[in-house]
Amino acid sequence: MKLGELLTALESRTDLPPDWLEREVRDIAHDSRIVQPGSLFVAVRGYHSDGHQFIPQALKRGAVAIVAEEAVEADAAGQAALIRVPDSRSALARLATRFYGRPSEKLTLIGITGTKGKTTTSYLVRSIIEAAGHTSGLIGTIDYRIGSRVYPAPNTTPESLELQKLLAEMVAAKAGYAVMEVSSHALALGRTEGCVFETAVFTNLQQDHLDFHKDLRSYFEAKLRLLSGLAEKAHAVVNADDPHVQEILANTRARAITFGMKDQADIALIGRIDHSLSGLLFSVRTPRGPVAVASPLVGKHNVYNILCAIGVGVAQGFSCNVIEQGIRNMRAVPGRMEKVDEGQSFGVVVDYAHTEESLVSLLEAVQEMATARIITVFGCGGDRDRTKRPKMGAAAAAGSDVVIVTSDNPRSEDPLNIILEIEAGMAASGMRVTDSDAARTVSAERTPYYVIPDRREAVTAAIRMARRGDVVVLAGKGHEDYQIIGEKKMHFDDREIARAEIRKCGIECGVRHKG
Repeated sequence: MKLGELLTALESRTDLPPDWLEREVRDIAHDSRIVQPGSLFVAVRGYHSDGHQFIPQALKRGAVAIVAEEAVEADAAGQAALIRVPDSRSALARLATRFYGRPSEKLTLIGITGTKGKTTTSYLVRSIIEAAGHTSGLIGTIDYRIGSRVYPAPNTTPESLELQKLLAEMVAAKAGYAVMEVSSHALALGRTEGCVFETAVFTNLQQDHLDFHKDLRSYFEAKLRLLSGLAEKAHAVVNADDPHVQEILANTRARAITFGMKDQADIALIGRIDHSLSGLLFSVRTPRGPVAVASPLVGKHNVYNILCAIGVGVAQGFSCNVIEQGIRNMRAVPGRMEKVDEGQSFGVVVDYAHTEESLVSLLEAVQEMATARIITVFGCGGDRDRTKRPKMGAAAAAGSDVVIVTSDNPRSEDPLNIILEIEAGMAASGMRVTDSDAARTVSAERTPYYVIPDRREAVTAAIRMARRGDVVVLAGKGHEDYQIIGEKKMHFDDREIARAEIRKCGIECGVRHKG
């Protein structure tokens, strides 16, 4: 693409010589390490580094143009074009959208935001779309999918450049739909600028990411950007039971469809919910007629996710039969109430729950199915919102029979310091113990808990102490297959550790606690 054509995406104009505007731009980069001859380099300010510091490296690697917030000396730039902008992050989004041909306008783009339920809802929506016979792409926390191709997901919502490239690949693959989890970080940082959403979804709002947003109001306002930016012909699918519903509806121009447990919702529950380890059965009222839900997903919390997905299906004009089939076909989401089953006599559930509210919901769901003890293993991430640590400790103690407090991506923090902050919330209803003999002396009013900082040892200990009918809950990491300690990211998967320990136990895990 010619540089002059690409620069039409920017509001600020530049006085470049006409022959410079005819230069060919081969690609766009915001990482100087991947710049090649013909690249346009955008210097973006990040939290750990500033792209302006790497302009010399980008020039040495052959960048033909530099977009930056700061002036660059002409002598240093040589023959590269210099374009100064007030906000290079916004410029990156605009340039990427133009470079890749505005791909979101060639797709039916569905964005899902909210504290809980984004991932499961996105999988359900994609399954409904495929049941209707359409090809779709998926961008989210677990991975990015384009047809049969699967890419790892470093961020729930990728940076604007990578996002536009993914959407362009979906267009090239003849996908008609794209389903995307839209994080509050992405909205606050403008990563979705240039995206045209046909449908936007708000699942709920609860405390999370306050290390980034500072307060709950700022967090909500970031989420609200997705819905307030919709066109009048678009759809807004909103949780009618969330306290913010009226403010959302007042701030969106889109056609609203509400879902919830209450009668006034457009997508509402009818009658009772049948739930077990086999799945969920219930009926739903919709503007298109009744929907009979038969889902393999477990846990009552998934009712909201299913209602939300039905709302999207209705917004897209799919029939009730297609919606029912799509829900029925979606068997599991990696790391979301995912069962580890090796034929053992107790249950093992792996879940991404990493906030107080999500942990409470998870344990409530397990309580509905457990016939004996609930043994919970969890920790809290380092360099993240510290205020939720004692709250999660209290939630774990209140909802479990035994708790093992461990590590969960401690990053640069001392794992023991994180655990101490978790323990502060367990003082009222929990009691720290060191062995099974001490656990037996704990009064019925208090929950015994162990501290095992090494997560591998913690998961192994939970499997070893489980008896027939117990449910071991491995919370916090879910689908993640890594552990971050310091600056090192190493392979670690709760599911693999649990499965290996069950196999190691062999027949013991099935019969050692009979009778």
